[in-house]
Amino acid sequence: MFLYQPSGGYRYNSDSIFLYDFAASFKPRGKLLDVGCGVGILSLLLSRDFALEATIIDKQERMLAYARHNFQLNGLPVEVHLGDFLTFESGNRFDMVISNPPFYDSEVTQSEDEHLNIARYAHHLPFDAFVQKVKRVLKPRGRFVFCYDAKQIDRVLSSLKLNNINPEVVRFVHPKIDRNAKLVLVAARMNSRSMTRIMPPLVVFNEESHYLPEAQKAFERAGTHSIKGEWD
Repeated sequence: MFLYQPSGGYRYNSDSIFLYDFAASFKPRGKLLDVGCGVGILSLLLSRDFALEATIIDKQERMLAYARHNFQLNGLPVEVHLGDFLTFESGNRFDMVISNPPFYDSEVTQSEDEHLNIARYAHHLPFDAFVQKVKRVLKPRGRFVFCYDAKQIDRVLSSLKLNNINPEVVRFVHPKIDRNAKLVLVAARMNSRSMTRIMPPLVVFNEESHYLPEAQKAFERAGTHSIKGEWD
């Protein structure tokens, strides 16, 4: 799959590839909403692999233009919305909401690049408000699949449970076997009563900083070929 992304500023990274691979394991179908879609990487890959009606939303017009073009480039239909997800209104309810949201603490030193700042820092999409809005747009048995800062797992699980979106599957992502988890992948479901399943950790690199087989296979399944810059 070919897709364009900016030559400067925010670009998708391995977090999105691992989240795509995680979401694909649930074999999604029906209506998909990609929140904070960026260049559209998550919804593009899932729409390519599954029978989905994709809707994307982003508050940055520049990123949404990339996403729209990437869907057109790959011959995939999409419904596009420009704006803040917290004020998003739709006549649809969704079978899956997927997102790689901003999750860095706003108290740390922040990037002065506007696009990077919006994509990275949690005050642009506060998690509690995010979950409350997801609850309003999901179908009664819909899934919410996302990644977040592993250090904030207590807050993540608490907010989900308060909103009756049960965390069914959780997986931590470690850069190396002897390093702390940096990322957590979560699949939660509306009105579920299942006990939470903690998957074995995804370890990305070996001691020589080469991708381990599972991480490498995620990139191979994604099969993305990025073109940096503008299209003609």
